[in-house]
Amino acid sequence: MEGTIGKILVVDDDENICEVIKMYLQSSGYDTKICHDGKKAQEIFLDYKPELVLLDIMLPYMDGIDVLKWIRREGETPVIMVTAKGDTFDKVLGLELGADDYIVKPFEPKELLARIKAVMRRYNAENSGKETLIFSDLSVDVNSYTVVYKNEEIKMPPKEFELLYYLASNKNRVFTREQLLCEVWGYDYPGDSRTVDVHIKRLREKLHGGNNWQLETVWGVGYKFEVK
Repeated sequence: MEGTIGKILVVDDDENICEVIKMYLQSSGYDTKICHDGKKAQEIFLDYKPELVLLDIMLPYMDGIDVLKWIRREGETPVIMVTAKGDTFDKVLGLELGADDYIVKPFEPKELLARIKAVMRRYNAENSGKETLIFSDLSVDVNSYTVVYKNEEIKMPPKEFELLYYLASNKNRVFTREQLLCEVWGYDYPGDSRTVDVHIKRLREKLHGGNNWQLETVWGVGYKFEVK
């Protein structure tokens, strides 16, 4: 979905908790679906193809551990397990079965968002962060934090590089300033959206566009790295 920063499936039998989590995640830029039992979660997972699953342990029809085992047979989608305070849950077993993290209820929304961001960043770094992004006369190498434009290495501070890399690795997707602040600077960054504008301006001063790409302003929304 254009303008979102990730797809998350929330599986929990408490409908109120699901709605609260969905509202918070959507306000933070995530496309979110909810489900209340383990069997239905399998069906939604295959259709929705989430980028992360928030998975409760205690579920009807199929518990969270069995759903986790099934997800791991399907692939490597990141999973954060949720357990109620006082529940018996072998955290080591959960992690050994393939969970990427766990969180204990009750939890603060900001803590949940921080856990989600950390897991997704780790997953993306392991699976896609090793590549060099190449667009006609531009290459962006995340390993060495180097940018080569028209056969010349362009020096830029880390945040400029990270903003460019994030946009370029999500080509043709529109992001609001708030989403970019959250993803590049962190959800608790004390600055405002003008920070993004300043960094985009500096990037444009160094990179004037190429044969098949451009840093575009989407008026009234934000920015995107457009590839034709």
